[in-house]
Amino acid sequence: MKINPFGVQAINTYANQARAVKETKQSATFADKLEISSAAKEMQSTSTYAADRAERVQKLKADIQSGDYKVDANQVARDMLNYYRG
Repeated sequence: MKINPFGVQAINTYANQARAVKETKQSATFADKLEISSAAKEMQSTSTYAADRAERVQKLKADIQSGDYKVDANQVARDMLNYYRG
């Protein structure tokens, strides 16, 4: 069977009709601005979360290095099931 190349030029019709897009200059009249409320600043300064977390991490590191840290496999499995089911 012989296939003739009729209509091959029709494939690139959009590429042949491409127009130049004019670049527009956008002036920088607007600038993003972020303001943090006084309540948020107060919460940030009084947070003991970072200190508590650092203390917990140090305790876990010490337990792992001494060999006292044990993983509860049943709890890990339950948590994984809850994560993927929920």
